[in-house]
Amino acid sequence: MPAYRYSAYDGSGKLRKGVVDAPSSVRAGEILAEKGLVAVDIVEGSPERARRGSPFSLSYHALFCRGLSSYLKRGVPLAEALKFLSRHSTDRKVASACLHLHEGVQGGKRLSAAMEETGVFREDLLRIVESGEKTSALPGVLEQASGLYTLQDRQRRKIRSALTYPLAMTFIGMGVVTFLLVYVVPVLSSLFTEMGQQLPLPTRILLGTASVFRKWGIVFLAAGALLFFILRKKGKRISLPFFRRIRENITLSLVMSHLKTLLSAGIPLVQALGMAASMDPRPERWIECARLVREGFRFDTALEKQGLFSEETVYIIRIGELGGDLPGAVAQIAEMNWEEARDGMEKAATLAEPLLVLVLGLAVGFVVIAILLPIFDLSSLAG
Repeated sequence: MPAYRYSAYDGSGKLRKGVVDAPSSVRAGEILAEKGLVAVDIVEGSPERARRGSPFSLSYHALFCRGLSSYLKRGVPLAEALKFLSRHSTDRKVASACLHLHEGVQGGKRLSAAMEETGVFREDLLRIVESGEKTSALPGVLEQASGLYTLQDRQRRKIRSALTYPLAMTFIGMGVVTFLLVYVVPVLSSLFTEMGQQLPLPTRILLGTASVFRKWGIVFLAAGALLFFILRKKGKRISLPFFRRIRENITLSLVMSHLKTLLSAGIPLVQALGMAASMDPRPERWIECARLVREGFRFDTALEKQGLFSEETVYIIRIGELGGDLPGAVAQIAEMNWEEARDGMEKAATLAEPLLVLVLGLAVGFVVIAILLPIFDLSSLAG
């Protein structure tokens, strides 16, 4: 009987890892659920087994699912479809993975098992494919997975695009101010010292800042980098309330999009919640929802008991459950949250541009004024 490595959350929200023997990964998830654990990662093989390759990007996942689904819908056998994908792929890594899948399926392996061996596919796709194999709906679930990964990839690209200009302006401004403090101000400092005149207050502030920056600049940068590394390692983020709301909307959109695809693939709600929890920096809230659903509560009641979700979200889920269309309700919430997050990012980008220009203009203007004031004083004395 195969052994499966797992990562799962217990009732207290603590992450546990181990190995369980089961005939399939789905049965392994059921065994863990019987023990009160909600699995977020189930991988076939012993702990010593090494996974090959690095995971594909979201765009590669979407391309693979879309291509394979297209071949299967045309009636091409699975093994042949995988061989065609390996031949037509322009990326060597993708072609190699598809060829490995072709050889595995040709040798009698299930597609999900062959995909697991490559180590380049996401855990959620493995479970989706496994569900599609068991329900004989593989082309349909692959098409749904392609839509999910395309959406996630588009969201990430839009987020990067919205942040590119503000970040570029910030780094350029910091570079200009640093250049003035490190190279320009020291030269003028010696000139001002030779003048022997009382320097204006802005000039004294500038010279003092430049002196502190030259002496302690490296220390400050190292301390900032160390603090960033510590916070990143602990998973903590510092953000303004406005950006926190945008991040929450993006997280809900990703989780709900993921959940919709898993439910449409026939994966039970409890297990789907455990798998979708990996998309959230705070997976414990979804783990708690899964626990409540397993105890007999409806999904909307589990969300309501958390007290972390809006009344609108709970209401849409309730309507979807009562109407027998929970995947549709979940998809509606995902779209609603993404629209709100996109509007928030557009507003933030619109406000950030003039604000950054103003801040950088004030900083550079202060430096210029601090430099010119003593020169003007010198000119007046000479006159």
